[in-house]
Amino acid sequence: MQTQMDSARKGKITSQMRIVAGKESVSAESVMEKIAKGTVVIPANPSHKSLSPIGIGKGLSTKINANIGTSKSSADFGLEMDKLRICLEYGADAVMDLSTAGDLELLRERMLGECTVPFGTVCSYQAVTENNGEIASLAEKDFVRAFEAQAKQGVDFITVHAGLLKEMLPLAERRLTGIVSRGGAILAKWMRANNKENPYFTHFDSVLEIAREHDVTLSLGDGLRPGSLKDATDEAQIAELKVLGELTKRAWEKDVQVMIEGPGHIPLNEIQRNMELQREYCYEAPFYVLGPLVTDIAPGYDHITSAIGSAVAGMYGADFLCYVTPSEHLGIPDKDDVRQGIIASKIAAHAADVAKGLPNARKIDDEMSRARAGFDWEKQFKFALDPKRAREVKCRDRGMGASENYCSMCGPEFCPMKLFKGEKLEDKERKGTD
Repeated sequence: MQTQMDSARKGKITSQMRIVAGKESVSAESVMEKIAKGTVVIPANPSHKSLSPIGIGKGLSTKINANIGTSKSSADFGLEMDKLRICLEYGADAVMDLSTAGDLELLRERMLGECTVPFGTVCSYQAVTENNGEIASLAEKDFVRAFEAQAKQGVDFITVHAGLLKEMLPLAERRLTGIVSRGGAILAKWMRANNKENPYFTHFDSVLEIAREHDVTLSLGDGLRPGSLKDATDEAQIAELKVLGELTKRAWEKDVQVMIEGPGHIPLNEIQRNMELQREYCYEAPFYVLGPLVTDIAPGYDHITSAIGSAVAGMYGADFLCYVTPSEHLGIPDKDDVRQGIIASKIAAHAADVAKGLPNARKIDDEMSRARAGFDWEKQFKFALDPKRAREVKCRDRGMGASENYCSMCGPEFCPMKLFKGEKLEDKERKGTD
């Protein structure tokens, strides 16, 4: 099978490249050249028939991913399908199914049938789930088999924690919060129990063969991402990052597309350095970050903690932001948590694009400002990231609708834009506040 990277290196512009170029308002040739270099990926498994492809990487708009999925505590397939629809409604650029309970293949089949954006998974979850939660008794081939099953089903990008090596486990033991990656912890437990090296590392060539056959984009997982500010940018995190860089080169040799997953919990002042280290060690492969969360003390509000870090990470070069919901560190997200996480992440991504100076990134901000200056509420709702919420807030105070020529914060008498312009207040506006 010819992958997107293989095509690009042969100078062939695929239909997916043309679609991405149209969405990004760039030339198809530039997309092709960046895919050939590995600085842009198009996660597009040919078996994912409902997909509208996107590009992730250098020079393109910052994308966001939304995680959904079952757990032993909540295995309602209907609920997860509703969450998927919310992801699509509110503009997530990609969705990952992190399910660990129920018939995972059946749920993925349903999700892939409806999901029009790139769809991702973590393959080790399936291996453990199918073994009734038992980790130590898994055979090495079981880990690879799970990757293959998901690739055949049509998954566009798969997280593989191949960079966490046995020799790194003592480094993690020194940490305050140890290993907080679920995939990383699974492999750490397996390595300890079997006294063997990470099977995704030792069988990486087999993973590459499968990925190439199905044009699956590898999302090289950060099993040692820091779970606290104290553990940020430590020896364990950097050791794994260096291995991910070497695995990236091996993947590119096989024309397999790669993204690098990143931290985690990082103090605000360390984010720039983390982005620089990724570019240095991983050859500017697209960087996919969880957060980073810039403080550890905001349970219930970690979508905000994450959005702050994501905006800064995006400004310094992160290409793909994994959302965080208000339920992070507390429990599985409900449908409203998913919505809030998406909006917070989209704010961060757009702020990053403005900071990067991407062409036309600020155009919608200027349009929103014109609508505000003209008191055109309908246009303001149109340009809002969450039009429903904007309309709800506008209309909740004293039953105000979208026709009033002011908002209730200042009222008709003290609207600063009107005062500055020297406009006379209309009688009907005065009467509205009597």
